[in-house]
Amino acid sequence: MPTYLSLIQFTEQGIQNIQASPGRARKFSKAVKASGGKVRQIYWTLGSFDGAVIFDAPDEETATALLLSLGGQGNVRTETLRAFHEKEFQGVLGKLN
Repeated sequence: MPTYLSLIQFTEQGIQNIQASPGRARKFSKAVKASGGKVRQIYWTLGSFDGAVIFDAPDEETATALLLSLGGQGNVRTETLRAFHEKEFQGVLGKLN
């Protein structure tokens, strides 16, 4: 199952309702689980990004739908990267010419 790393920035709305952030994170975890995926970890961070979530989703379409739904709530913006564990990356390297 593909793994994704989403970097999160709060919007003004998200900052105004910061106390609700842990509950929103639990709601996202439940949505990921309901879609057949799994949240591996959620972090709140300091620096350019306010948080990060590492999650698995059955496919790119499902991951995209989950993130669009999250962003549509107006509390966060995301920047998402596809993450490869070592075995997957070895498979990528095996396809090099």
